[in-house]
Amino acid sequence: MSHPQTHRALILDQIGQPLRVDNAYPTPQPTPGSAIVRILAAATLSYSREIYNGNRKYNLSTPCVPGNGAIGRVVALGADATTLQEGDLVLIDIFVRGRDNHRACALSGVHDGHSGPAKRMMHGEWRDGTYAEYAKLPLENCFVLDERRLLGSPSTDSIYAAATAQGEIGLGYTVEDLLHAASYLVPFGGLRDVGLGVSETVLVSPATGMFGSAAVHVALAMGANVIAMGRNTDALEKLKADVVAGGQGHHIHTVAITNNIEQEMSAIAQIGLPVDVYFDISPPAAAGATYTKSGILSLRQGGRVSLMGGMGSDVSIPINAVVQRSLALKGKWMYEREDVVRLIHMVESGRLRLGKKGIIGRFGLEQWKQAFDAAAEQSGPGQMAVIVP
Repeated sequence: MSHPQTHRALILDQIGQPLRVDNAYPTPQPTPGSAIVRILAAATLSYSREIYNGNRKYNLSTPCVPGNGAIGRVVALGADATTLQEGDLVLIDIFVRGRDNHRACALSGVHDGHSGPAKRMMHGEWRDGTYAEYAKLPLENCFVLDERRLLGSPSTDSIYAAATAQGEIGLGYTVEDLLHAASYLVPFGGLRDVGLGVSETVLVSPATGMFGSAAVHVALAMGANVIAMGRNTDALEKLKADVVAGGQGHHIHTVAITNNIEQEMSAIAQIGLPVDVYFDISPPAAAGATYTKSGILSLRQGGRVSLMGGMGSDVSIPINAVVQRSLALKGKWMYEREDVVRLIHMVESGRLRLGKKGIIGRFGLEQWKQAFDAAAEQSGPGQMAVIVP
């Protein structure tokens, strides 16, 4: 497939400065180990504006093209590509890993990693993200999607007509809907890391943000029971209503965060389910929150803790309970490549449903500020603002 010599891209000249659109940015060319992808839609984070205005204190090598997880179509490939083909619809994973050092990892367009090797990798070959018409990605960060299954409909796609009787029908998603899979990846990595099993119970807190609500849906798709905690009771009810609408209402319970450990533990205990896993996805502003201790103290003997949040300061851990109950605490940054493959299979099989009403707006590159503002101000369960280059 052909692609132009220049394209339109959103440029971050320096963290803390307004972004700008370059209408003649050099289009990347394929090299060994890479793919050039035409970006169809890219996700935003609820805290995107905090990243690029400097409030989040994330590091990026500038100038660069910022970005996030995206859906695109492959237009060119390095000569060593063996599976990807031009024209493939792909999920773009922005979690880039060093090929000769798996521990060197970073988030393209978001964060240049926590080590010297990761920063060297991201300040060179992979410095540009997905907020552009075209992006260059490592081959291994482009995951092929079953386009007919995900985007097709039995009423409009004749290819599926013969397969309808066997249940092999299109799922009717839009390209933008598929971006929800990128947000599901983060909690999926943490839940798999602690081995969440079928019929186990996971306590998710806080559960009403992008990643917390994603954790609820992912855990349910994994066959678990969920106790969702949150401060915003209206958002909790909306989350529960979405689950009920999907036919899994009997597997979810909600508990309000009250800043009172005894009250929170009592509410959890009244549900009557032994808690196997506590999943924490706290934002920086949650420093000093009570629910971390409430969650750990609510675990059964031999329970597990998955810490994936980014609190702004250290928290107190109830050491005696951890020791006496033989609890396991694990931290996890992001996910593994196998997690991406498994999650895509869950979506394509229909086991993990993507929200079809969660897109709160589609924004062009020039509308980057409106996109970031919408993401921050309407960041309820399952909601996402999308940048469409």
